[in-house]
Amino acid sequence: MRVHFIAIGGAAMHNLAMELAARKNYQVTGSDYEIFDPALSHLREAGLLPEQMGWHPERITSDLDAVILGMHAREDNPELLRAKELGIPIYSFPQYLYEQTKNKTRIVIAGSHGKTTTTAMILYVLKQLGIEADYMVGAQIQGFERMVHLSESAKYAVFEGDEYLTSPLDLRSKFLWYKPHIAILTGIAWDHINVFPTWDSYVDTFRRFTHTIDQTLIYFGQDRTLVQLARENEERIQCLPYDSYQGDVPMQVFGKHNMQNLQAACLACQQIGIAPDTFYRTIASFTGAGNRLEKIAETDAFVAYKDFAHSPSKLQATINAVREHHPERRLIACMELHTFSSLTADFLPQYKDTMNQADEAIVYFNQHVIEHKHLAPITVEDVKKAFGRDDLFVYTDSRQLHDDLLHKDYRNTALLMMSSGTFDGINVKELAQTIANSQ
Repeated sequence: MRVHFIAIGGAAMHNLAMELAARKNYQVTGSDYEIFDPALSHLREAGLLPEQMGWHPERITSDLDAVILGMHAREDNPELLRAKELGIPIYSFPQYLYEQTKNKTRIVIAGSHGKTTTTAMILYVLKQLGIEADYMVGAQIQGFERMVHLSESAKYAVFEGDEYLTSPLDLRSKFLWYKPHIAILTGIAWDHINVFPTWDSYVDTFRRFTHTIDQTLIYFGQDRTLVQLARENEERIQCLPYDSYQGDVPMQVFGKHNMQNLQAACLACQQIGIAPDTFYRTIASFTGAGNRLEKIAETDAFVAYKDFAHSPSKLQATINAVREHHPERRLIACMELHTFSSLTADFLPQYKDTMNQADEAIVYFNQHVIEHKHLAPITVEDVKKAFGRDDLFVYTDSRQLHDDLLHKDYRNTALLMMSSGTFDGINVKELAQTIANSQ
């Protein structure tokens, strides 16, 4: 099989490319306009890094069996146009995953928050119990070589279901392709306003997702929107609400939101024959998914975490979790406004009161990123007003932020760094270790 990836540098795309390249009967190539780490290093190590960046239609030849199209390519991409001209089958990333797993029992975890961790919990338990599964998850998980795995032999496929767009040729949500037998919905909190400009349009894509479920919907029972979606489907499929785990088995992960994720994962595993007692005993050693409340430094007087939180609901849940876990420590919470939604002036008020549980709250954003995304400018005062904290520290210079963080008093303190980006080049783990070593 000869497969070519257009926009191979994406997080999921490059993992799928490496997964296929590891098969004996696959020959994989790819292209992209620009590729950044960690994809750059991963592709180089796998021998898949394009010799030249950019789009080269001459690479698209009639002996290709398939082209896999990434979301970050454009509709007028010259390689895509050439593939169409030659009649080569073109698949989006989620479409290809479905085609490879359509004869398997599919478990899909969707929602505005918690889906990566919940997916990781299910995969962790399956692996510990020796149950093979195909998968796609949005973070690196301890004990798993890649973020994507496909096989001939697995009976199950576990996918993190993303509501973002499928491809330049298919402007529907990715998760609409997966057609799950068992689905989890963790909660709905408006996001991706560049794609879903209204709350109703955002909810509607989740409503369409519920219509694709074949057997069972597992949903967070305290979310009123999910309760309504369950009512709309309860005559067609089994609908199971969940709340937080309340058992007495000690867990490595913490926070109310993680206890909810854990309970959802347990119910999904029950659907494929794993008893609750077995699940809880197995999940007790799970330490979390990469970048999800990941502990990056610790001394007797100081602890630091990093997290992917960027949307309002994720931000608040993460801060509250650390506050509850370290009630006796001063909590310094620092987040980066990095996504399209978070840098949009009309969306900023969604962050009101989300950082109130932090003793010291810090927000960073880069005006150049706003310009790059062709958004209207926002000011430091706009951010302070939106978050509803007069004492909010707002930075627009990452070097100044780094220096100020380095020189704070961290006695009896928890530091929480949250971003879907990089704080424009700050090595968060290195920073935390430097602080720890100075204690």
